[in-house]
Amino acid sequence: MFQQHHRCRRDSPASEPRPEEYPRWYSPDTGICRSRHPRVDLPDDPFVDVATYFLTRVHEGKVALVDEGSGESLSYAELHAGIRCLASRLHGMGLSKGDIVLFLLPNSVYYPVVLFGCMYLGAVVTTMNPTSSVAEIKKRVGECGARIAFCSSDRSSDLTSLGISTLAVPSSPVEVDRDGFGGMIFGDAGTLPRPRICQDDMAAIVYSSGTTGTTKGVVLTHRNLIAMIELFARFEASQYEYPAKENVYLAALPMFHIYGLALFTTGLLSMGTTVVVMQRFEPNRAIKAIDRYKVTHFPVVPPILLALTRAKAKGSQGSSLKSLKQVSSGAAPINNSCVKEFVKNFPHVDFIQGYGMTESAAVATRGFNTGSIRWYDSVGLLAPNMEAKVVNWRTQSFLPPGKNGELLLRGPAIMKGYFNNVEATRTAIDEDGWLHTGDIVHFNRDGYLFIVDRLKEIIKYKGFQIAPADLEAVLISHPEIEDVAVTGIQDNECGEIPVAFVVRKSGSLLCEAAIINYLSNQVAPYKKVRKVMFTGSIPRSAAGKILRRELKVHAVSRL
Repeated sequence: MFQQHHRCRRDSPASEPRPEEYPRWYSPDTGICRSRHPRVDLPDDPFVDVATYFLTRVHEGKVALVDEGSGESLSYAELHAGIRCLASRLHGMGLSKGDIVLFLLPNSVYYPVVLFGCMYLGAVVTTMNPTSSVAEIKKRVGECGARIAFCSSDRSSDLTSLGISTLAVPSSPVEVDRDGFGGMIFGDAGTLPRPRICQDDMAAIVYSSGTTGTTKGVVLTHRNLIAMIELFARFEASQYEYPAKENVYLAALPMFHIYGLALFTTGLLSMGTTVVVMQRFEPNRAIKAIDRYKVTHFPVVPPILLALTRAKAKGSQGSSLKSLKQVSSGAAPINNSCVKEFVKNFPHVDFIQGYGMTESAAVATRGFNTGSIRWYDSVGLLAPNMEAKVVNWRTQSFLPPGKNGELLLRGPAIMKGYFNNVEATRTAIDEDGWLHTGDIVHFNRDGYLFIVDRLKEIIKYKGFQIAPADLEAVLISHPEIEDVAVTGIQDNECGEIPVAFVVRKSGSLLCEAAIINYLSNQVAPYKKVRKVMFTGSIPRSAAGKILRRELKVHAVSRL
């Protein structure tokens, strides 16, 4: 099966076809590629907010969320009631439309409750990795002006020291105190006055490294998130002939990341699916959870896929994993040998990849296997209502299927722009509404998208995005560092690892360990550089831009 797939890929057109040979989903006149899936009708009422839209989807008698560790659960009725009750309590505390709320939370069954509870009032949510350093939190608060924060109890003191009001969210239902957080989600919501919320109002600011440069706040509107819910729901439901309500998903991906946010707190719950929530991924616990809860679907990032494959190859400690129907990988490129090994060990499981960006609210493409087509190394077909172009990244002229170029995306899920950054927005989204992704791709004749390379500089470590410029800004502040550049190099287990090239000041004896420790004390654990290489100078273009491709080649030659 895997070999057949690769044979098909080599047959992709090498030269531009004649006009009559173009597939129906591609226009040779405009260069626009359209989804092969039917269009989806989205609400045209300008005064619809995403929380109200979500709450109109009633799934009576169904379990919505299950805590993997305790087995405690929330039904859909409890989820909806909890959202309304929390919104009422937050309104009583003075939270109102436009206020920005920081989320510094690990995965929990309460994440969707808090998310929609805030959005129900028109508040704007911004999410962060719960392991973020105090310096990183301070920077975020300064940038977006967060008024209050939801966090785990162990981070309350860090936030209080920054002058932010905090609300602690228990990590498990067994820790809920009816006099504390429990009192905010259980009870009568009463009559809650609603603000007038427009679809084009801000709903979330999710930070991303974007197509280049430092981390930026991606502004997602209520319209974007409604599109994310609706398009994802239809896209996902098209995978199988049976109802989506019969599926059980394992949520090991972080909910603060756009991948987990789109899947586990919005899209899947709009469909009536049951989501089993893991606070963090551990291979043996995940395998046990799949068997215990009869998990049918497991969205992963490449390192989790690799860990799952290795566990299965070792026998999985007696686990059968028979309930598992599909594993989907996203957020970072994956090595083809890892895919081949997974397919070999899980012949009964449908494997697909997907592609999306924070800037596209995670909506772009998703794998779609049929009896005769199984493009395992493709990221799939365009989502409904989404359009794409492949252009020459130098001339911006559009290219036909089979030709490699930069991917441009357009559709209802594309961000409003970068928060308080007009210039970065103008660079990312052109006047015709096309998002320039920075990824080098091509479509084959079946409409499947293949990621070839990327122009953008971000590092994908275990699915997390790391902006080199962010790490460079910290490292250059070290008194013994003259110059520095950070780039990513490929790693079989992590996807990529950050490597720092450092020019020491004259006479300095600064060592690798000292540099790694200096950075690790100021950034989240996943952002740490894994290796330091000392050099006499940093290669730069005439305009002063770091030549990271040269650094990558140099790094590989020295490892």
